[in-house]
Amino acid sequence: MVDPATIERLAEGLCGFSAVLFTFIASFSRSPSVERVVQNLIALSLIAAAVVLWWLSLSGGTLWGSNYLPKPLSLVCVVIAISARMNIKGENVSFGANPHTIGKDKSEE
Repeated sequence: MVDPATIERLAEGLCGFSAVLFTFIASFSRSPSVERVVQNLIALSLIAAAVVLWWLSLSGGTLWGSNYLPKPLSLVCVVIAISARMNIKGENVSFGANPHTIGKDKSEE
């Protein structure tokens, strides 16, 4: 039997690894092939984190002192893993104002 504290550290490590990769995805997107590899790594590590979080819950362990958190966070990991696989190719999906063009528009008037 594995100690729940070990499972907790494994879950935190997988989530942290995914967060670091997700943070630097713009740097990796300079090369389409590297971006695909990193997207796959993020998705796989998040799915692994979801499985480990579920395992933590079933083993009676706690995450940050709460026995409620592992199951909802595993669902969040799955949702983010799906979104990590979405590749929008730099398209503007928010249709909001671009701060880089605001100053240019005023200077053209």
